[in-house]
Amino acid sequence: MTRSESDNLDYNQNDIEEKWQRKWQESQLHKVHDDEESPNWLEMTMWPYTSGDLHIGHWYAMAPSDAHARFKKMQGYNVLHPMGFDAFGLPAENAAIKRGIHPYEWTMSNIENMRKQLRRMGTIYDWDREVVTCQSDYYRWNQWIFLKFLENNLAYQAHAPANWCPTCNTVLANEQVVNGKCERCSSEVSQRDLNQWFFRITNYAEELLDQSQIDWPNKINIMQTNWIGKSYGTHVQFDIDSLGLETKKIDTFTTRVDTIYGVTFIVISPEHPLVEQLTIPEHKDEVDQYVSNARKQSEIERLSTEKEKTGVFTGAYCLNPLTNEQTPVFVGDYVLLSYGTGIVMGVPAHDERDFKFAKKYNLDIRTVIKSNKENESDPDKAYAGDGILVNSGPYNGLTSNDAIDKISEYLKTQGLGEKSVQYRMRDWLISRQRYWGTPIPIIYCDDCGAVPVPEKDLPVLLPDDAEFKPTGESPLELHEQFVNTECPVCKKSGRRETDTMDTFVDSSWYFLRYSSPQYLDGPFDPVAIKKWQPVDQYTGGAEHAVMHLLYSRFFTKALRDIGLLDFDEPFIRLFNQGHITHSGARMSKSRGNVVSPDDYVKQVGADAVRCYLMFLGPWDQGGDWIDTGINGISRWLNRIWYLCTRDSNSIDSSNVIEDKNSELNRLTHQTLKKVTEDLEKFKFNTTIATLMEFTNKLNDIWREQQVDQNLWQITIRKLLLMIAPLAPHTTEELWEINGLKYSIHSQHWPEWDPEHVKEEEINLVVQVNGKVRDTILVSAEITEDAAKQAAMSSNKIELHIQGKEVKKTIYVPGKLINIVAI
Repeated sequence: MTRSESDNLDYNQNDIEEKWQRKWQESQLHKVHDDEESPNWLEMTMWPYTSGDLHIGHWYAMAPSDAHARFKKMQGYNVLHPMGFDAFGLPAENAAIKRGIHPYEWTMSNIENMRKQLRRMGTIYDWDREVVTCQSDYYRWNQWIFLKFLENNLAYQAHAPANWCPTCNTVLANEQVVNGKCERCSSEVSQRDLNQWFFRITNYAEELLDQSQIDWPNKINIMQTNWIGKSYGTHVQFDIDSLGLETKKIDTFTTRVDTIYGVTFIVISPEHPLVEQLTIPEHKDEVDQYVSNARKQSEIERLSTEKEKTGVFTGAYCLNPLTNEQTPVFVGDYVLLSYGTGIVMGVPAHDERDFKFAKKYNLDIRTVIKSNKENESDPDKAYAGDGILVNSGPYNGLTSNDAIDKISEYLKTQGLGEKSVQYRMRDWLISRQRYWGTPIPIIYCDDCGAVPVPEKDLPVLLPDDAEFKPTGESPLELHEQFVNTECPVCKKSGRRETDTMDTFVDSSWYFLRYSSPQYLDGPFDPVAIKKWQPVDQYTGGAEHAVMHLLYSRFFTKALRDIGLLDFDEPFIRLFNQGHITHSGARMSKSRGNVVSPDDYVKQVGADAVRCYLMFLGPWDQGGDWIDTGINGISRWLNRIWYLCTRDSNSIDSSNVIEDKNSELNRLTHQTLKKVTEDLEKFKFNTTIATLMEFTNKLNDIWREQQVDQNLWQITIRKLLLMIAPLAPHTTEELWEINGLKYSIHSQHWPEWDPEHVKEEEINLVVQVNGKVRDTILVSAEITEDAAKQAAMSSNKIELHIQGKEVKKTIYVPGKLINIVAI
């Protein structure tokens, strides 16, 4: 960014900002108390990860949200707009290995730097309410909540696959697997089943689909609905009794049981425990190799529409319960254990995936549904729609819907299946095989099994002297003093759980902690919760729709059922801001495309950076970072400075014209109405555009010197109040220069008067046969008859209707009149 001489400010913005940040801190202007007379309003923006430096992308999320919180405070609310730090996670652990520094030291150093940057932004955060997840006074309550979930059957342990690097001898996070290989040593990564901890989020699947109590963007609601993935279908039992196994039937789930007569094969997920039992010896090597390869792929890769559908025959057959046909059983990687039963019917004539699979392996393709529409049959692809059953025995001629009901009922009467509801969402696996997270409070005893750590022994602390090896093995497993402990039940030797919790646990309830961050007797003070929760307004990125936001809803409902909360949803309102990109990509340290705000703040001040980010475009859309326009914002702030430091005593009262007073008063109220409505809707760019237009008109009015001195002073005060949430330092300084009481940020938002908003005169568009022929100035209160008379009296209109007959006139009040003449 370069600056010309005309861009130079006539005041030292950095000195002003430092002055007021210091004054605000000393006077505790932003200190929030629970029991103010005004109604409480909790407004939050999603907290940052402790990466070390805030970049422009962080400012884009935080500066507008701060402006909105300031606006709500001026509207008369007791606003709590808190800040904290999402401080656990893999990046800190990787930094420890790379830099030879403990994650805690690295993280806390980053937090200190980020605090300074956030203060430099001029935010209204009450730092006494700060929450830092890697501090034991926070994560002890993660552990406490885990124990409560365990007591209420909302936490359990089960085997689940994890990414395993045989060279590093450790479990890898998904982020550490690149193209199926370990990012550290490039070894092939495989899946290994480990005993891990889960939360029963599926208990709340149906309630999570109910979005009636939240005012959230529709796209977020749709994303959550799709993620939960409710399906109505039928369980169907296929007989495998002839195989001589302990299991006599295999259970499939289908949403289209009307196609059961078209089943020509069965596909089972590679992870399914029945695979090993079903595979006959002649096919074992081939199946084992296929399963091994499948487990190296992510679910996204396996479900890709571009990926070829593959499988391998187990050598086993099962019996179709309606046709009594022997049906081959395949293992296929496009079937996931996490959906339905992990076993699906192969109906190639009526499912595109199955069609491609059948073509590849030369399996029968049998049409059992005929489209209601003619010419919709295509032999080169599956017909997946509804229709009329054919080749389906006694169900021929039925519609798909009727057949689903009748076949499901038959299966139920025969004990071979029944209608069911399935959800795509699985229980939340919270175990992470790494150090930098909340230790799971469990002790394993040979006699007593998995024993919860007693509440009195919380928190289970992370050891300070952990050793981080280049291989990435969890230091907790290697730390004997941490691992070896006493069983709380039998007092014999025990071993601590060395897994830590998913960091999304930290953010699933942090909003509750803001209500009482120093509370010692629980995760939150129940009295404070009633005063502040649920969150009135939440802002953040849409990318958190199906993890953080969904998990927070689950936590709120679970804590409610345990008896700790009395409300159902965490965030009443949600607004998703867009993202600032740079060079066409979202800003990220890993991409090397971050832009630091610090240099811009030094050159033009924090207020200019705040306003420029809000002026870039609609906040919900984001955009690419280009700094060429920031000087324009500086010039605007400079014009505001000139306007607000002019001596109104120089106005000669003898020059005052009453119409000019009315014009200024109307302009002020119109601006105030527009700014108020736009700020309510997070339309910061149009707010600033309106204020720019207002300041330009005020400049013109000042030059004319034809308005009342007192009215001018009132207008300047309203201008400063409207700009205060956007540019807090500049307006605070100008408020003081104008001799007004500290602080502008303790003032009430000015109200606009509907009577003063009305225009006295309007430009009425006059059309003849739909074409604009004139524009005339008329009273804003003009009646339809008067508008017709005024239009007909126009010399321009007379020329266009001369010699013609006026058939009718169409009047749009306050806008136009159209004369139809032939």
